[in-house]
Amino acid sequence: MYNSKVLGALAMALLIVATSSVAIGQMGQDKATPEEVVSKVREAAAALSKTGDLSQFNQRSGPWVWKGTYVFIQDCDKKIMAAHPIKPELIGQDIAAVKDAKSGKSIFPDPEAYCKKVKGSPSGFWNEYWWPKPGEKEASRKLTYHLNAKGTSYVVNAGVYDNKATIKELSKMSSGK
Repeated sequence: MYNSKVLGALAMALLIVATSSVAIGQMGQDKATPEEVVSKVREAAAALSKTGDLSQFNQRSGPWVWKGTYVFIQDCDKKIMAAHPIKPELIGQDIAAVKDAKSGKSIFPDPEAYCKKVKGSPSGFWNEYWWPKPGEKEASRKLTYHLNAKGTSYVVNAGVYDNKATIKELSKMSSGK
């Protein structure tokens, strides 16, 4: 009744659809949430406060790189990028030299004011800029959470790539209010 070529093609098409559906479903789950970012940044800040070990934050795999995002560290005494697992070429660069990928302007034009704001924000704070997702060249809207690692000059950061979330709602979530 049905020829084997038609049945084979139909089976292959069903397999492709099923596999694509699973992959698309998993992609949504593989995106870090703002809540996960806050949790990871707080965990990383606690670890850094205890050990002072920056090397753990320069590894492309491990606990600080997950679901399409990563933790990176800045040193407010030296005003430099201290650790970055995805773009190691940024390590040692002046914080003010880090540019928004869309506007070309500095993300942290006044490192002194930025560092003061971090130290004065015990529950951390969020900011927004354009930055490429890991493995991509085109910039996406990134919302980054910043928190001082107590007892150190380090700022611990991680972000989400999101076109809808607002700084106001993320701030409310991270402050617990």
